[in-house]
Amino acid sequence: MKQFLLNLHPTIKGIILAFLATLGMANVYVFSKAALLEVNYFQFQFYWFAFALLWTLPFLIITGMIKKIPRLSRKSNISLVIIGILELSAASLLFLAIKLAENPTIISFLSNLTPIFVTLLGIRFLGERFNLIEAVGIILTIGGVILITYTRDTSLKDFFGHGSGWILLSSVFSSISIITAKSRIKDIHPGILTLNRIIFIFTAATIAIILRSESLAVPGRALFNMAAGSLLGPFLTAMAQYSALKYIEASRTMIIQSTRSLFVLIGSMMYLSILPTSLQITGGIITILGVIVMTMGKMQFNIKKRPGIPSRASESIPS
Repeated sequence: MKQFLLNLHPTIKGIILAFLATLGMANVYVFSKAALLEVNYFQFQFYWFAFALLWTLPFLIITGMIKKIPRLSRKSNISLVIIGILELSAASLLFLAIKLAENPTIISFLSNLTPIFVTLLGIRFLGERFNLIEAVGIILTIGGVILITYTRDTSLKDFFGHGSGWILLSSVFSSISIITAKSRIKDIHPGILTLNRIIFIFTAATIAIILRSESLAVPGRALFNMAAGSLLGPFLTAMAQYSALKYIEASRTMIIQSTRSLFVLIGSMMYLSILPTSLQITGGIITILGVIVMTMGKMQFNIKKRPGIPSRASESIPS
C-alpha cells in the first residue's frame, strides 16, 4: 500500500490527502456538536486537544519527525508562532459557532466562505491570479450564504448568537493560516504544523480551565465523542490537509473540502437526528457549487498560463 502511494502522481496524492481531510473534518462537526451538548465550551476545548496531543505526539516520535523541530530556522519558528495564533483563533471560533448553532451542517455550509478568503489572499501574497469564472464562483458562494442565514428579523446579535458571525471570523483566520502555511510548507513538515496547532490550542484551553476553576468531570459518552472526534480532526484532518499542500495549490484543495458539508449533513441525520430547512440546504448546495466554479476557474487559468508545464505547487516536496 505504501509503495502504491509513493508511485502515485503528486497531484493524485494531493487529491487523496485533501479528500481524507474532508472526511475527517466532516466528522469533526458531528462529534464536536454531540460532545458540546453535554459539556461546556472550556471542558470541550481541553479534552478535545488533550486527546489530539495523545494521538499526534507518539506518531511524530515514532516516525522521527519530532527530530526536525530543533533544526528549524528562526524564520520557520516565527512562522509557527503566527500560524499557531491564527489556528487558535480559527478553531476557538469554529467550536463556538458549532456550540451556538442548532445544526452543525449550517456551520459547515457557511465555512465554504473560506475559499473566497483563500483566493483573495492568494492573489495578494502568493502571486495567484483572478479571472471572471472565479468571480462567478464567489458570487454564487456569497448568494448561498445569504440564503442559509436569511430570516426576516435577523439582527446582528442573532447573527452571532446563532453562530453565523463567529464562523465568518473563523474563516478569515483559517484562510490567513492556510496561506501562511502554504508559503512555508517546503521548510516546515506537515507533522510539525499539526503539533504546533494542537499545542497552541491545548495550552490556551488549559489556562482557561485553571483560571475558571472548571471541573474536569464529564459524561462517558461525551468523552468518547471527544476522543473519536479529535482522532479524526486535529490529528487526521490537520495532517492530511497540511500534507495536501505539499502537492497541490491551496485553492485546489477547497474544491474537495467544500463537499464536506454533504458528509456533515448525512452524519447529522444519522448521529444527531437533525436536518436543515429546505432553504438552508438549497443555500448550502449553492455554496458548494460556487466553490467548485471558483476553483475550476483557477485551474483553467493555470492551464492556459503554463501549457504543458506542471504547476510549481503540484510538484513533490521532499519531507
